[in-house]
Amino acid sequence: MLLPAKAEVARQLGRYRAWERVMLASPADRSVRATFEDSGYTLCVLMGKRCAREAADAAERYLRSSVGAYLSEQDERPLAGVAVRRSPPTAKRRSRAGR
Repeated sequence: MLLPAKAEVARQLGRYRAWERVMLASPADRSVRATFEDSGYTLCVLMGKRCAREAADAAERYLRSSVGAYLSEQDERPLAGVAVRRSPPTAKRRSRAGR
């Protein structure tokens, strides 16, 4: 898995948090909202998440931990909506090649 530089993650997370504060202070301002959403989208792309809040949480976890710990943490989480197909434990698979 390719991970972004921690400095870039910190910069984008700071930008997202700053625009979040500005947007909460003036929620009716469309240009502020658009810039906030753009910063959230950038963070999503950077962290590989679909939701800006998830991306911000992932960025905070990534910045707090080592790269190895972050990767092992990501591997331990089950993927939502993905079914795992397993063969029965007693079935042995044999190749029929060459018969």
